[in-house]
Amino acid sequence: MSRGTGEPTHVIVVGAGFAGVACAKGIAKDPRVRVTVLDKAGYHQFQPLLYQVATAELTGDDITFPLDHVFGKHPTIEPRAAEVMSVDPAAGRVTLADGDTIAGDVLVLAAGSSPNFFDTPGAAEHAYPLYSMEDARRVRSRVLEVYRDAADNPELVERGALTFVIVGGGPTGVETAGALAELVHNVMPHRHERLATAHPRVVLVDLGHAVLAPFSDAAHTYTADQLRRRGVELRLGTSATEIDADRLTLSDGTVIPTRLVVWGGGVTAAPLASRAGLPQGRGGRIDVRPDLTVPGFPRVYALGDLANTPGGDEAALPGLGSVAQQAGRWAADNILADIAGGAPRPFHYHDKGIMAMIGRKAAVAEVGERHHEMHGRVAFAAWLGVHAQLLADTNAELKAFVAWAEEFYLRPHHRSAALLDPANVDRPRIDWSAT
Repeated sequence: MSRGTGEPTHVIVVGAGFAGVACAKGIAKDPRVRVTVLDKAGYHQFQPLLYQVATAELTGDDITFPLDHVFGKHPTIEPRAAEVMSVDPAAGRVTLADGDTIAGDVLVLAAGSSPNFFDTPGAAEHAYPLYSMEDARRVRSRVLEVYRDAADNPELVERGALTFVIVGGGPTGVETAGALAELVHNVMPHRHERLATAHPRVVLVDLGHAVLAPFSDAAHTYTADQLRRRGVELRLGTSATEIDADRLTLSDGTVIPTRLVVWGGGVTAAPLASRAGLPQGRGGRIDVRPDLTVPGFPRVYALGDLANTPGGDEAALPGLGSVAQQAGRWAADNILADIAGGAPRPFHYHDKGIMAMIGRKAAVAEVGERHHEMHGRVAFAAWLGVHAQLLADTNAELKAFVAWAEEFYLRPHHRSAALLDPANVDRPRIDWSAT
């Protein structure tokens, strides 16, 4: 596709996650190309820290960035808060929730993921996923609600009011379990003196026999030890078979009374993938060619968690922020090369490793293509560096991020009173009549 002397090439980017933002900014390097970014929320959310909003360590404003701010220095990018309902890949056209249609020369689909409940009975109705800002606020709201009710009626503790279950032993589950354990054991007893002698439970459930399965055996042991030190009960080698409003049933027959099950058990592609009329593969994600275009549609790209991104000998690269960000930048370069009459290049991922925060002064990282292993302070430093790079596309103040991270790692347990103020969140009353 070569560019003539008429109208600028119009690129439509669907989704403002790591992939969509990086792609839009990369395309904006050429002022003769205009970009429309469509995102339902109208902001970029820093997904790796959603669990900190859920556990009242950060506010939503700390990790969300309005698109006008993200793209403020790029006049050729037009952001819109709009939900894309369907895609016509042959025509290069998308249809919005309000019925409006937008046509472009190139489509970039980067709408992200949604929770995969694996058909677990009751999970969709009663579990709390943690993949969006709305999810994080709902989790925090429920934690504060059960504490308020249990403080009014301590007998509710025996009915699972202060029992919190996390399904999934990957990074989302581990990070949430560690942060939630620190909250309920070290902070909430000071907020609710009537519950100072209560024994809250945080239970992590996973079908595998180790947490953080992609990590090394040494990392498995370190992570499990750190979680247990924080009071997390590990139920490994078992799975959730049914979730009700007031209980979780495990595959070994155990029934755990609870009013909060956080679902970190896996993701699938966002619903847009199935509405785009494009070939889907593992996880419902759109299969793409090495240059990140969709087979049969050279002007349609699929990126991030919406795509099965090829990577060397792997069937698909993992759904990491760094994969999405690098794919976004690579797609932008390929789009500009195509416009200029050049040839697109196959995507090559620079592996920065895998990492997870377990809690204060506890982190694990396997860094670089050789996955050099780190624990504790040095792992936290690696985590900080990688996430600072992810923030670079948001126009965020990185000094503020670094200051927060250092304070989080070094300071004693504390939460801002404002974050735990019941007036700060809307919470429906829980029906405790169900048993």
